[in-house]
Amino acid sequence: MAAEAQAHGWSGVSRRGVPRFPVQAALDVTVLRSGIPDTVPGRSVNVCERGIAAILAQELVPGEAVAVEVQLSHVTAPLRARAIVRHQDKLCSGLEFVGLPAEQRDTIRNWTREVNQKAEVGGSAIVPKTERIGDANEGARKTWVRRVPPPPNKKAATAWIIFFLLVGFAAAVYWLHWNRGWEELESGLKTQQATSPANIHVPVPAEVMERLLVHRVPPTYPAAARKENLQGIIAVDIVVDRDGSVVSMRALNGPDVLARAATDALRWWKFEPYRVNGEPAVVETTVAVEFKR
Repeated sequence: MAAEAQAHGWSGVSRRGVPRFPVQAALDVTVLRSGIPDTVPGRSVNVCERGIAAILAQELVPGEAVAVEVQLSHVTAPLRARAIVRHQDKLCSGLEFVGLPAEQRDTIRNWTREVNQKAEVGGSAIVPKTERIGDANEGARKTWVRRVPPPPNKKAATAWIIFFLLVGFAAAVYWLHWNRGWEELESGLKTQQATSPANIHVPVPAEVMERLLVHRVPPTYPAAARKENLQGIIAVDIVVDRDGSVVSMRALNGPDVLARAATDALRWWKFEPYRVNGEPAVVETTVAVEFKR
């Protein structure tokens, strides 16, 4: 790939410090925009231990910080790394790894070495063939490289067409999913706004609700409580609906046997509707139920 990475007609030592190797593998690039992570699918073009070039489903912005996840063929776990967008040309992006651990750099280096060895055994090179002409006076200090262009590959062209069609389809599915998610979110917000006033309980003092009481049912003194001589006042939080009926009760103190007797009686109490700005409201108040012999 060292020769492939050089510009056509270059007649000097390669300016790349680390050679790149062609890798066609599915990858995901995640970028944080407006606090929301956006995952962009794509396919790698080439990779080295310093960065990766890829064709993505949407354009990135040079300077953006992204997260990259790519599955190398011989690695069981995917390669995950942080990167900076250094180059952007339409859908082709150049990403530079940031803080890549030494073990991950070794993984990429070992993988490229393995691919090269397989290519040599199979009799084909991983890069297009080149002709190298050495200078007898300068020995290895200077080398000229003349690029020999590879023959056109119809299968590769067909594969790229299929790839772009798949990327377009994936982008369309992703957009539909994203748009549907926003519609559901907006629908949920509207529903919450429509129903939230009904869930508001207006706190009202006990003495005010006492004046609105129109039907009182005295509690039944339980025989078990009478036998044990249990007495006292049970405080109960109640919720009164717009029609004045008691819809919820919660005892705050006292023995369970007296608390149950108090709530059994309170469920039959009836109040005049409490009004806020002329409209009936759901209210919350506290009442006291006394038990004595």
